Amino acid sequence: MLKIGPYSFQSRLLLGTGKYPNYEIQKNAVEISEAEILTFAVRRMNIFEPSQPNFLELLEPSKYTLLPNTAGAKTAEEAVRIAKLAKASGLCDMIKVEVIGCDKTLLPDPVETLKATEELVKEGFIVLPYTSDDVVLARKLQELGCHAIMPGASPIGSGQGIINPVNLSFIIEQAEVPVIVDAGIGSPADAALAMELGADGVLLNTAVAAAKDPVKMAKAMKLAIEAGRLGFEAGRMKKKRYATASSPKEGMITG
Repeated sequence: MLKIGPYSFQSRLLLGTGKYPNYEIQKNAVEISEAEILTFAVRRMNIFEPSQPNFLELLEPSKYTLLPNTAGAKTAEEAVRIAKLAKASGLCDMIKVEVIGCDKTLLPDPVETLKATEELVKEGFIVLPYTSDDVVLARKLQELGCHAIMPGASPIGSGQGIINPVNLSFIIEQAEVPVIVDAGIGSPADAALAMELGADGVLLNTAVAAAKDPVKMAKAMKLAIEAGRLGFEAGRMKKKRYATASSPKEGMITG
C-alpha cells in the first residue's frame, strides 16, 4: 500500500499523460497500467475551457487521483500560482512541484523548489516536490513537511535509467515519507531496480508514451514495479565472491 498524505493506493506506478500518439492509445495505456495516480502539466491542460479536448473525458474520473504538476515554472512564485490554479479548478489538493532551473538538462532549481514547497505546505497542499538525487536537498524538503520526495533517476525524458543508485539509496534510507523515483526511467529493468532499491513508487511518462507499443510497455512497467517491490520485500541473497553449490553434499552417491 502506497500512502501519500491522507491518500492510500494499491498501485505504486504513477503515470504521466503527455506525448502519446493519440488519445485512444493514451487511454488504453492508462487502463492496462492499472495506475491510480495520473500526472499532467497544468499549463498544457485546458482546465477552464470545457469546449476544448481533454483526455480526462475519456477516463472514468472516480478511478483515478489526479496529480497536477507545475511544469513550466521557473520560480517558486510561478509554481505556487500554477498550483493554486489547479486547486481552484477542483482537480485535486495534491501537487507535484516542478521548478526547472536549466533549460538544457531540465534539472530542478533547488532553491526555488525549497521555496515553493515551503509555501505550498503552509497553504495546505499535499506536496510532492521533484528534485535531483541530492541527498541533503531531499532531507531539507522532508523537513519542510512535504508528503513525498520525487528524486530523478536521470534527466527528464532521457531514458538513461538510474545513473546514481548510491545517492538514490541514501535518499531512501533517510526518508520518513514515500520516495517516488521520477524522471529518466527508460525500461522495465530501470523501474524494477528503483523498486529493488527500496523506492515506494515510480513515476514515468516518456518510457511508455515513446515506446513502439505504449500499451504493452505500460503493462510491462506495471509488472516490473510489482516484481521489484516483491524482490525488495523478500530480501535478495548476499553476493558472494565464489560459487556455492545449490545442492547439498550430504547423501550424495559415491564410489
